[in-house]
Amino acid sequence: MSGCKITVLKKVYDTELAEEYFRPELQGGPCDLFEVGQEFIVEELGHRPPEFACDWAWNDIQKVLTVLMLDGDLSRWMKDAGTFVTCCTDGIKPVVFKLERIETTA
Repeated sequence: MSGCKITVLKKVYDTELAEEYFRPELQGGPCDLFEVGQEFIVEELGHRPPEFACDWAWNDIQKVLTVLMLDGDLSRWMKDAGTFVTCCTDGIKPVVFKLERIETTA
């Protein structure tokens, strides 16, 4: 089984949607749990790195992590079959992640 590297590519904030739907005290900017460029290594399927701060985002990316770590082929969508770009399902301030299959020692 392979491992996976998760890299934060982008953080988005939709001001228009936030003003219409968020409570005022929640408005203000993109997700503060991650930083662009931040990286995480997953060596065992289902084992979240302790520094990966968001349960919601972790649950959102699980299906892609599983495919990559079980050596699935994602070339139908991606140039590199071992890479996938996905995001959390927060519609107002999503975080975009790059997931890459890597070889691990585990």
